[in-house]
Amino acid sequence: MDKAFENFDLITRVKLDSTDIVVSKWRSRVTGLSLVHLDYDCKGHARSWEKSMYAYPKSLRYVAPIVKGYFAVATEIFNDSGCPHTLEHLVFMGSKKYPYKGIIDHLANRGFSNGTNAWTSDDHTCYTVETAGSQGFLQILPIYVDHILFPTLKHSAYLTEVHHIDPSGNDSGVVYSEMQGVENTSGDLMKLRMKRLSYPEGSAYRSETGGLTGALRKLDVQQRKFSGGTEQLLSVVQNQIEPSLVESGYNKGARPPGWTRPFIETPTARRTPLTNQADDVEFPEKDESVGELLLVYQGPSPKDYLTRKALDILASYLTSSSVAPLNKEYVETDNPLCTYIYFDEDTRPQFVDLPVYVGSVPSEHLDEFYGRLTESLKKIVETAIDMKRMKMVIDRDLRQIRSQLESSKGDAFSETVIEDFVLGPEDGSELLPAMNDMALFDELRQWTSSQWAELLNRYYIDSPCVVIRGRPSAALADKLETDEKARVEEQVKQLGPEGLAKVKDVLEKAKTENDAPIPEKVLTAFPVPDVSSISWIPVQSAQGGKTPQKPGRTDNSKLVDYISADGQKLPFFVQFDHVQSDFVRIHVLMSLANLSDRLRPFVTVYLSSLFSLPVTTSTGERLSHEEVVARLDEETVSYESELGMQNYFAENFRVSINVEKEKYEAGVKWMKDLIYGSEFDVPRLQVTCAKVLQRLPELKRDGNTVLNAYSSELLYDATSTPRSNAVLEQTRAVPRLVKMLQEDPEQVRKYFEEIRKHITDPSGIRFSVTGNVLDVPHPRTTWTKYFGKLLPETPLRPIHLASETLSTVGRDPRKKAIVVSLPTIESSFTQHTAKGITGFGNPEFPALRLALEVLNATESFLWRVIRGSGLAYGASVSCDLEAGLSSFSLYRTSNSLQAFREAAKVVEGLVKRTIPLEDTTIDAAKSTIVYNIASGVAKPGSAAITSFVNQALKNVSQNHNRELLERYQAVTKDEILAMLEKYVQPLFNPATSVAVVVSAPGKVDSTVVGLSELGFEVEKTALEVSPEEMDGFASEGSDRDGSDYESGGESDLNR
Repeated sequence: MDKAFENFDLITRVKLDSTDIVVSKWRSRVTGLSLVHLDYDCKGHARSWEKSMYAYPKSLRYVAPIVKGYFAVATEIFNDSGCPHTLEHLVFMGSKKYPYKGIIDHLANRGFSNGTNAWTSDDHTCYTVETAGSQGFLQILPIYVDHILFPTLKHSAYLTEVHHIDPSGNDSGVVYSEMQGVENTSGDLMKLRMKRLSYPEGSAYRSETGGLTGALRKLDVQQRKFSGGTEQLLSVVQNQIEPSLVESGYNKGARPPGWTRPFIETPTARRTPLTNQADDVEFPEKDESVGELLLVYQGPSPKDYLTRKALDILASYLTSSSVAPLNKEYVETDNPLCTYIYFDEDTRPQFVDLPVYVGSVPSEHLDEFYGRLTESLKKIVETAIDMKRMKMVIDRDLRQIRSQLESSKGDAFSETVIEDFVLGPEDGSELLPAMNDMALFDELRQWTSSQWAELLNRYYIDSPCVVIRGRPSAALADKLETDEKARVEEQVKQLGPEGLAKVKDVLEKAKTENDAPIPEKVLTAFPVPDVSSISWIPVQSAQGGKTPQKPGRTDNSKLVDYISADGQKLPFFVQFDHVQSDFVRIHVLMSLANLSDRLRPFVTVYLSSLFSLPVTTSTGERLSHEEVVARLDEETVSYESELGMQNYFAENFRVSINVEKEKYEAGVKWMKDLIYGSEFDVPRLQVTCAKVLQRLPELKRDGNTVLNAYSSELLYDATSTPRSNAVLEQTRAVPRLVKMLQEDPEQVRKYFEEIRKHITDPSGIRFSVTGNVLDVPHPRTTWTKYFGKLLPETPLRPIHLASETLSTVGRDPRKKAIVVSLPTIESSFTQHTAKGITGFGNPEFPALRLALEVLNATESFLWRVIRGSGLAYGASVSCDLEAGLSSFSLYRTSNSLQAFREAAKVVEGLVKRTIPLEDTTIDAAKSTIVYNIASGVAKPGSAAITSFVNQALKNVSQNHNRELLERYQAVTKDEILAMLEKYVQPLFNPATSVAVVVSAPGKVDSTVVGLSELGFEVEKTALEVSPEEMDGFASEGSDRDGSDYESGGESDLNR
């Protein structure tokens, strides 16, 4: 194998025994650019890439539809200005070769992508792109690198994308709105205080890399004119990039004169050991009943991979299930001291930090919690590590890693590769041990109880610790509201009418400059790829019952023959979907359609308790709840219970179990035992109720969660399971259930038996088996063995849909608006809803979907007028085919009314044709849909479950999503505009829509006035938790750990 290619030298090549991945790291001796290629050597495809191009830190090329690229830049900053974060945003505003705002996303959208993405971490910024097939990916690479290395950094771009003052005197901008939305959350406040205590002056790790709003208001583009040189870039790059870099002066070698390596050769590297420290951090919250804790311990050297893996396994041992030692003591009680304890790891140059996050701690226990936790850990050491359970934890972790490798391939190593680039030795010597953690399991299996105890002593009991106590404060919530109002009033006063007019003029000029049109010839020079270039994961499908299968499927003859040869047809519905895999996933959907409305709010507790109740098994053996959890952990990869599947069908109760293919029968048996054999033990139900109840204040702090809850209350009636189990109804229902468990526990047992009776009605049960069905012995008769006597032949009822649970307002949305005051947020979250289309096979869907994509695409209409103007972090229009509703949503908006008006204007302009809809925009929308369809079936598990959902739930053909591709291509501009007029424009008319806005208290009154002026009938309310709701109880959610359920569906991530 060649060790050099043109300007690039091979630094290291790594072959992992545990997977088919070969990792090659290269570096240019001319520019210093580092390149990492993850090669799957699948039919020779990827190997040929390495000969023709320089590849990427974490990019997939195996028989699956999605190709990914990651571009990591080491970004070190020594203040809270947020320069790495603001640069991340400004990179997408144009480059010197391509000086047009958003051109990178326009071109990506044409290349079977949904645009680009990026994130900023404490020590790096990473830019990403995903495409369906490789053609678009290869086309976008040189343009993307040009943006990262040579951004234009225009002042006009800074104004809209980072920060400006709007004509009303309020601060705005995309970055500003984003950081305003998180700056005073408990997590961000506590993390910042932790940084200040854990890192010395002069360390970049003390900084808030996202930027504090006070600093962002003072920042200007001249302060931010920096960009990582090529020696700081890890990338996927075509070989045409090198000449361009040389021409631009990046030809000083891997270590140009005067360059110091960030984090390794700067003051950041001079970190002293941690010392014991503690501090309190207040966060705004009207409900002062529960707080949070952040504990940070000093870990091992980043190169000590064996100890790091051992600590990871030890964390699983301590907290990974309801029978884990810490969970048993702190969470799984009827008076919990917290809702979760989560152990993490942050890699740093000198030693890794070991943060422990503790959620929903009763405020009166915050001071004592750290001391009590330390005593608990000492007790675990004194009583000896349970080596039988430790072996189970090690084996289960290994199964989960294998499952992750199968589904994610190179994504499983993305963090490791980037970490090695930022902090590892330049000679690549640590890449193999960093990636090869599966090789450590054999050694850790040989560890003794005393070795595990020593590990616990060294890193958690005897180690210094920084303790941050997060305390909720109603007074701080009031103070922040008052201070922000006074600051803005003073800002308006200082600007005066003349100043406000000036900022308006400056902003409008910036928008005009940013929105300069991209020449059509630049866009059309970037060809739309051929759909035939995409590789699709093959899925064979067969149904083992008496329900006829939908036509239009692929060649399933081999699977059909295999199933047919195994016994008689089943009297109930089971669908088998085969893909190449080492695992099998078993799912059941059980209808909640006929459940009594008085019991519907208790479904959350039922779901949450499912895996932690005593069970009487098929053989008559009675298992305690601890034995149930222990055996599940021993025999499965993961398990979970939820409502619905692929973001639809939430009127169904779902249970999913993932097992190795050799454990197929055990998985089916567990499905039977959990559903039919669970005992509704009162003490266990009390524990679950306590966990659910204590988490409610935390849920009520989240703007999106509250928005969804109020929207559900408005749009759906009492027969809706999601509405009955959203945070508002749970605040009413769970305390009632707690009281009943104390006063009349037998009645609660009867309620839960009644719920079981309804969900096990044979007419509403559908089973799914996905994975390596052809390698499973007795795929059909195993079901007969465990369910044959329980499920007699019964006509299968149609799937119960959300449209059947709409309220009067939901069936005819008009005029109504609700504005909710939420003191834990500083921006707003909104949703406007109108009638839409119903049905997964609706003939209008292709045109409507294209219309929505035209609006929503990165750098398209809504992006430009809302995000591009700094009015919100995100805006989108969507349609819910199950409910028959359409929605316009704003996420973290600094001015919800202005954003609403701007969206209404652009939709009206498109409909009236005063705003042109270009053919290139339509082409890009069609290409993005190709990506979304491909990404929804990009993994074996998601491809198989999509086959089930299409046929068994949506009542369409197996490959319905792909079959629509031709119909999307045939949609015309007139059809798109007709859909905008018919289904999108009503969202912006109070006569045909309703609205819910969740807002910071300081914005509520102006929002109420503005919505009233638009024509809405507005109700104002505030969300608080009363003390009696919280009397002595605590929370979490359902007990599910390590789940890797692949829901499938189509992804849509934006920056």
